[in-house]
Amino acid sequence: MREIVGGCLCGKVRYSATADPAIIAVCHCKNCQRQSGSAFGTVVGVPRGTLNVTGTLRTYEDISETGNAMHRRFCPECGSRVTTDADGIPNLTFVMAGTLDDTSWVDPTVQFWCASAQPWVSLPEKVQPFQKMPG
Repeated sequence: MREIVGGCLCGKVRYSATADPAIIAVCHCKNCQRQSGSAFGTVVGVPRGTLNVTGTLRTYEDISETGNAMHRRFCPECGSRVTTDADGIPNLTFVMAGTLDDTSWVDPTVQFWCASAQPWVSLPEKVQPFQKMPG
């Protein structure tokens, strides 16, 4: 089991879990691009209910390109996006990889919404691409 520990930029929100990630992925959807302020979001999916969070998170809800609700949780003090729960994937909580204390082990194996990827982004061939979200 991996120890997953991290927090927001200002440190007022911290989290921990002891769980093996179910998935490590890159998402190129337009909403992840907008929210990250970058070309994509990188997430670590852990079994829902295994993440212990201290501090207060606020939630911004939007609708994914598949029509499912996305519950994007962030620190109200510094604005760091910390986790996302997707109604379409009810068994996982997604931790934003950049909020991990140790990112050295983060190695994405899959990328979603490649149809929306910035044309200058090129990930290694080992990161399996999907044009949209697989069913």
